[in-house]
Parts: sequence; structure tokens; C-alpha cells
Amino acid sequence: MLLNAGLDHLVQPTHVPEQRLPGESPEALVQRLASEKAAPLRVADGDLILGADTVVCCNGEIYGKPENLEAAAQMLRQLSGRSHLVHTGICLRTTDCVVVDICTTEVWFFALTESEIEEYTRSGESGDKAGAYAIQGCASRFVEKINGCYHNVVGLPVSLVYRHLREMNWPMTDCAPTGERPSSTP
Repeated sequence: MLLNAGLDHLVQPTHVPEQRLPGESPEALVQRLASEKAAPLRVADGDLILGADTVVCCNGEIYGKPENLEAAAQMLRQLSGRSHLVHTGICLRTTDCVVVDICTTEVWFFALTESEIEEYTRSGESGDKAGAYAIQGCASRFVEKINGCYHNVVGLPVSLVYRHLREMNWPMTDCAPTGERPSSTP
């Protein structure tokens, strides 16, 4: 997503326990985890670190990545036929500043049948996704509508990141003509 938006980058994963603190709101959780993911990386002059974390919330429950197929199926049952919120926290760090922000998108699912839920969870697509679905994949057929940033639901609110980079006067590459852009990279 970043490359397609003209934002060159290098991926350096960090391993942060994605545990909710007692009484922590979903919004505070994703902002804290984004900050914790960005914190261990050394920032040199001319570097920018981006950390991000996403959760899905429905009826007061927070849904992260499912532990197994049954947990994925249960999440999809809860999302079926109703709306839910997708919260993504971001943290941008340079040697001079730290910016922490959040993007929230509301997503509505059609009512799902048990066979649709079973077929989808068997596809393997739900395994490492907050809320047990990938809007950019087969689960797109379950989405009735969204209110907010589509890329947030995919996992990174690119426009929010770009807005902060622009405010920071961060140097960015020009967008390449359509035929010269790299293929989608997670």
C-alpha cells in the first residue's frame, strides 16, 4: 500500500505482545501498541519509523487476530448482519518528533450463513487478520458498505500517514505512472 502511494519503505518487524491493559479503550490500545511497535527501532538522521496496530470492535468487544478457525468463525458470527468499527493506531517517529494518531472506519456486513462462515474460515484468509477477515480478499463479498477509510480496514490508513508526513515536510517520491508501480506489498 505504501509503495502504491509513492511512499518508499523498508519493513522491519518488531515483536510486541498485543495485550490489552485493564480498562484500556480500543482507541488507546491501538495507539499504545503502534507506539510500542515503533519504539524498539533506532531512528537515525533522515529515518522515519512507522508503527501501526489494528483492532475490530463490535458490541463492546475487541477482536484482534483469531487464535484458531473456531475463534475466527465466532468473530464472523458476531460481525454478521451488523456494523463494526475498525481502529488503527499509527506512530511516526523521527529524530525530531513523534506523532501518534488513530483512524476509525465503520463497516457493515450482510447477514452471513453458517456455510459462508465455514467456507471463508477454511480458505485460510481469516487467520492473521483483525476481526478474522480481509476486506481486500474474499471477505469483500460480505461488506454491505463502509464509512471512512478503506485502507484503514485493509490495515493501514495510508491517507492519515501521508497527511502527517506532509505536515512534517517529509520528502516523498513521486507517484510512478500506473504501469510502473510495484505490485501490492503488505
